[in-house]
Amino acid sequence: MRKKRTGLQQISLSEEQKEKLREEIRAFYLDERGEEIEIIEQIQLLDLFTEKLAPVIYNKALDDARKWYAQMMENMESDYYALYKQLFWE
Repeated sequence: MRKKRTGLQQISLSEEQKEKLREEIRAFYLDERGEEIEIIEQIQLLDLFTEKLAPVIYNKALDDARKWYAQMMENMESDYYALYKQLFWE
């Protein structure tokens, strides 16, 4: 009996990853907009990205991986039949 799949859980980041991403957000705002944003705004933006954007990107990556896998399986199928030997009565 197949187990029913459950939905994705919230993406979990380590504190080190969160800190690096908050720093990237802060640097982006400073470089692109000339604005200094505080830790609260950095955390809010990071939460927005992980809650709303990350699942979209994750799903796109899954779709891309599926397409790649399907292509590899198609290649394997043709490679498999390329191994067949020509029979003398054909």
